Amino acid sequence: MSNAPTWLTYGFTYLAAAVIAVPIARALGLGAIIGYLAAGIAIGPWGLGLVSNVQDILHFAEFGVVLMLFLIGLELQPSRLWSLRRPIFGLGIAQMAGCAVLLWGVAWALGMPWRVALVGALGLALSSTAIALQSIEERNLMRTDSGQKAFSILLFQDVAAIPILALLPLLGVGAEVTQGHTTPHHDPTQMMWEAAKIIGMVGAIIIGGRLLLRPLLRWIAKSKTPEIFTATALFLVVSIAMLMLTVGLSMALGAFLAGVLLADSEFRRELETDIEPFKGLLLGLFFIAVGMSIDFGVILASPWAMLALLVGFLVLKAIVIYALATITKMPYQERPVFTLLLAQGGEFAFVVFQTGATFRAIPTEAASLLIGAVALSMLLTPLLLVVMDRVLLKRFATLKKTPDSVKEISEPQSAPVIITGFGRYGQIVARMLLAQGTPATVLDHSVEMLEVAHTFGYRVFYGDATRVNLLRIAGAEQAKVIVVAVDTPEQSLKIVQNVKKHFPHLKIVARARDVTHWNQLRDLGVTCVERELFESSLVTGRTVLELVGLPPEEAAYVTERFRKHNIELANLMYQHHNDNAAMLAVAKQGRAQLVEQMAKERQEHERESTSKRPLTEQETMAIYGKNLHPEKAPDHKD
Repeated sequence: MSNAPTWLTYGFTYLAAAVIAVPIARALGLGAIIGYLAAGIAIGPWGLGLVSNVQDILHFAEFGVVLMLFLIGLELQPSRLWSLRRPIFGLGIAQMAGCAVLLWGVAWALGMPWRVALVGALGLALSSTAIALQSIEERNLMRTDSGQKAFSILLFQDVAAIPILALLPLLGVGAEVTQGHTTPHHDPTQMMWEAAKIIGMVGAIIIGGRLLLRPLLRWIAKSKTPEIFTATALFLVVSIAMLMLTVGLSMALGAFLAGVLLADSEFRRELETDIEPFKGLLLGLFFIAVGMSIDFGVILASPWAMLALLVGFLVLKAIVIYALATITKMPYQERPVFTLLLAQGGEFAFVVFQTGATFRAIPTEAASLLIGAVALSMLLTPLLLVVMDRVLLKRFATLKKTPDSVKEISEPQSAPVIITGFGRYGQIVARMLLAQGTPATVLDHSVEMLEVAHTFGYRVFYGDATRVNLLRIAGAEQAKVIVVAVDTPEQSLKIVQNVKKHFPHLKIVARARDVTHWNQLRDLGVTCVERELFESSLVTGRTVLELVGLPPEEAAYVTERFRKHNIELANLMYQHHNDNAAMLAVAKQGRAQLVEQMAKERQEHERESTSKRPLTEQETMAIYGKNLHPEKAPDHKD
């Protein structure tokens, strides 16, 4: 293939390596990340030597991390992100400061120059966003305490990258010009100008995102050209990444901000669907590039120094991170994974050490050694996670005995109804079906809830209903109806998306947490949606009306009248739910109409009640005139 273009040759090489290595790794139970890393080692300079320009590929593949942060931002509405401000800055600062200070102190005590020790400590304190978030996603840990805290720390590390890079030129020694790069002169005015540019760029992205992004996406959507909408989504992420780079900020941080700004937009789900395939492929390419970047020459030249450095920084970081998990009262079962995910080195450490060597803050040999240790830690972490899953976490599971009825669903089921979520809502649905003799397969992800179910004699399977393969085992291909009764709206929407995509024949009956969730379910095409507190609130309102003196039949009529009006109003508001101003106007008009209508009906009812009482003499005279008595009324002739 000597006449084939370079991009075609490399594309064939990467895809072939991934197609071979990842399924093998999966079959061995090692996970996709290890497969990608192994593929990179195999085709890299120290393997078959099929690829040589490793750094160029690594820079390109970093876009996979950028897309991953954008998708994570889409899952975080601004209000939810604001609620995470304390763990982001509190835990983030504690992790970075604790790890950096401990690593720097130990390195300095071992005789390293303080500059070299400081640069090494700052770089090694960072963790791999790509591997950590991918592992969290594979284990469905994002909504757990450890997942939220790990994400908060990783997000802070992206922010901390800015001052770390700014510090490296100040730590440089020697000539003004090194390796063709001029060391910039940092005076207070220039630093203030740089800070102003950074603040201005972040502000521009936030304000511009609010004012421009949604109108742009609406305009593109009107063209009804799916591929252009996909191109627009990618253009949006690429342009924001470029803007962030111009002021020295992290591309991933910019993409994350863009995702947060679009988290509560009507295009959130479509953006996720369009970008997800690109994210997966580029993230896989990133892991392949990391595998290729491992310099086994440096490792073989100083094997014992590399081993000491690798084990040393992993152990020191693990001490700090496990202490933070203990102090914050994280569940003990989640602490090992949390510690291991953050103890590894990160991809940004490559940039820190390369930049540090450029500005002579650390020797080139030390930078190569540190880069090798970080790459090895990124290779070892997925392997250690597999060992932890099979040994340590299994041991934790045996510490808390679970009843025999709590079974991981493994055998195919064939019930006509699947119920996801066995909380208060799902239990009532299951009881009604049981009373009618209709079998149902019930799934829940809470061991405590399964123990309650076992106590009352229900057969409930343990499993996460957002996983397509689990739904398939639960009988989704043969079932007729699926009841989505999980607590969190995010899980509910994910289940509905998977069902619509993989099991379109299933009729979906969904529980809505509130009107916003109801609108989101309607957007996905679900028509059988029930707001969880609506009907019970109506019954309570009817009871209150009776207690304040309204006759039972009139209270029942008022309640039913309100119910019908509210449903009609909700359907009308749904037509405008993408326009807050229009939706609020419809809601206010609807409430005013209901009040006016109910007032008229009360007046009519009062008049009807008045007409049923005996007529007074004056009222009778007004009706019949002088013919007060019927017997004196005149005869009528034919």
